[in-house]
Amino acid sequence: MEEVIMRPIKSLLAISLAATLASTAQAAENLTAETGPPGGSIHLAMSHLGEVAAEKDIANMQVADSQTLTNSVQNVAEGKTDLAGSPYILPFLLSKGRGPYSKLGAEKGAELASNLRALYPYTIGVFALYAYDTKRLKGWGDLKGKTIYNGPPRGAALSNARSIIQLATGLKDGSGYKGLQVNWGQAVKTISDGSSDAMVLPVLFPDNRITQALASGNMTVWSVPKEKFESAPFQKYLKAPGSAPFTLEVANATLGAGVTVKSEDATFRGLATIGGDIVNKSMSFDLAKALTKAHIDTLDRLKAKAPFAKHAGYGIVDAVKSGMCGANPLKYHAGAAAAWEEAGYKIDDCAKE
Repeated sequence: MEEVIMRPIKSLLAISLAATLASTAQAAENLTAETGPPGGSIHLAMSHLGEVAAEKDIANMQVADSQTLTNSVQNVAEGKTDLAGSPYILPFLLSKGRGPYSKLGAEKGAELASNLRALYPYTIGVFALYAYDTKRLKGWGDLKGKTIYNGPPRGAALSNARSIIQLATGLKDGSGYKGLQVNWGQAVKTISDGSSDAMVLPVLFPDNRITQALASGNMTVWSVPKEKFESAPFQKYLKAPGSAPFTLEVANATLGAGVTVKSEDATFRGLATIGGDIVNKSMSFDLAKALTKAHIDTLDRLKAKAPFAKHAGYGIVDAVKSGMCGANPLKYHAGAAAAWEEAGYKIDDCAKE
């Protein structure tokens, strides 16, 4: 009689435990995420992660796009948002309490920045000189006295463009040439209306802004001259937080019909602005690992989603090319580092927490 009673009880316990374990295994996290506007590598990475995380029952992500990433980074550091896209210059500025974070001060900024961890990197854009062929520009050596659209009124892009022009030509904004600053929302109109002689802006291969502006005429894009690129001052600048060297065979520097890419050899060279999707250090090891693994496992799908994605730095975790280490205080989340290493990638010790 005892045996007859106990068997159903054991069976019920086993069923209950199995159901609990299955429920736990399939329970997806609810996460909030902030990213940039559609059409760029930042938005593509986060929107793709949201898609594959849902497919794999890892997380249900509420993604808000077209956000001010300066604020998004602080939101993640304060635990108000789970994930955000970030140019890597922002964690550095936050850690110093500088630039957009100057009101926080160095102490508070450093405290917040210490909460940030990376999942994976990407290339946001590569700075290049370009102009309509009708402007008859001869290249970097022909910028003296010209009007150059070099970015929005403030921010890292403008600072980078000014520095690159000075390193490549010795010219300064306001004395050697006239800088024109216009917000990104008006970029295509500004390029197309001919109000500047040339542009020094970040591009992707192919580039959405250039593609749209080609309606107004053919263009030429110039690589940073090899001698300048390899000089000590330029190489030092390439190591600044959020920056990395970028090279690509000219044959693969696809920018569309109507665009000529010029370099003194077969290699296009430029400064890349690097960023990545970041989380708070409080995210669990397992969740950070699962999200990163989902990104790694679907890199081919991600790269197939947009023409520019092939050269947007997805899957490149080399410390130099991905802008990690050095002055960049950002480290990979331990779970993310584990996912990369289990997939066969090398994560440098300086990039680990």
